[in-house]
Amino acid sequence: MLNRLKALTLLSECTGDDIWSLEHCRLRSVPEEWIDQLADCYESGCRSDSQTIYYRDRLVNQYMGIRDVDLAIKLGEYLGVDVESLQAVAASRARLVSAIRQAIEEE
Repeated sequence: MLNRLKALTLLSECTGDDIWSLEHCRLRSVPEEWIDQLADCYESGCRSDSQTIYYRDRLVNQYMGIRDVDLAIKLGEYLGVDVESLQAVAASRARLVSAIRQAIEEE
C-alpha cells in the first residue's frame, strides 16, 4: 500500500537518469499497477554515453525496467504536484525530478 511517506521515500531515490529493474521496484513496494503501466524494454544508444545502459558496470544492449523519471512523475502526481507544468520547463530528466521534489518541499 502506497502512502505519502513511502511515496516521498521512493521519490528521494529517483535521480532522473536510472532504470530500475522490475525486481527492484517490487522490493521497494512500487504499486504493481504502476509497474504494469511503466515497464518497458529500453535499448542502449550509441551516440553518447548518456544513452548507454549499464548493468553491474557492463554495457547491455537492452534492459527491462522502469525509468526512474517516469516513476518520479507518477509519484509527483500522486502527491498532488502539477507535473505537467514542470515537464514543460525542465531542461533534463534530472532537473524534472529535482523540480518535483522542490514543489513538494514548498507545499
